[in-house]
Amino acid sequence: MHKAIFIDIDGTLRNDDREVSFRTKEAIKSLKEKGILVILCSGRPIKTTLEISEESCASNYIITSNGAYGYNYIENKCIFKNPMRINDCLEIYKIAKENNVNFIMNTEKGRIVLKKTFNNSDKILDVPIEEFLSKTEVMQCLIQDTSFEKIKSLKPLIEEIQNVEIKNQSKSLTNVNIKPRETTYCDIADIKTSKGYGIKKMCESLKIDLKDTISIGDDYNDISMFLVTGFSVAMENANNDVKSKAKYITKSNNDEGVAVFLEKILKGEIL
Repeated sequence: MHKAIFIDIDGTLRNDDREVSFRTKEAIKSLKEKGILVILCSGRPIKTTLEISEESCASNYIITSNGAYGYNYIENKCIFKNPMRINDCLEIYKIAKENNVNFIMNTEKGRIVLKKTFNNSDKILDVPIEEFLSKTEVMQCLIQDTSFEKIKSLKPLIEEIQNVEIKNQSKSLTNVNIKPRETTYCDIADIKTSKGYGIKKMCESLKIDLKDTISIGDDYNDISMFLVTGFSVAMENANNDVKSKAKYITKSNNDEGVAVFLEKILKGEIL
């Protein structure tokens, strides 16, 4: 019996215009009425993931920062967290500072940045980094810049840091056929962190057997979800490496692939 469905956001739940369709929202509502949890699992920070979860009519649990943080936003309660080590954050900060790229930290209270971004809720770091890290846990760091080549050149330096891992990155960094967008980024977190880790911790807290769960995603950071859930679904717009790790392929994010799959559950076509 399906008890929880974990869904990625970008390239999965939302179309390329960053919209969640009415059809998708209705399918999510119907699943919740049947007692099935629908939980967004994203590389995004808490605030953004929460907003999209509410917009999508999903359940009140979210997994953010690529699996580093689980949260119940109705009860304002942390379910689990796996913060980064202070020294690792410092090393990434120094790389970003020396190469004049933006450095972003996902924390429980929001995003802290070196340079102002398009997100008006971001707060600029206004104290020495050492002082900030001594008082605040960081779930995930990002490096970001308008220069694709600059971020590409910094990846090997990040990969040399022993206790961290690049969890997600601009698709142009992993696929030469994809043109770089306005900004290029890398999400970086503790080596133990992954979306699969987050799902395990969430299910432990909610006392849900992993065999009763489903995951839906489109990118490399979603493969860890596929490896732990009882059933896995890749989007048609995913690349072949990602699709090969899933048990089922649904339509693309621009063709309401999430809604199409969820409706199959509602009709009893996916058991």
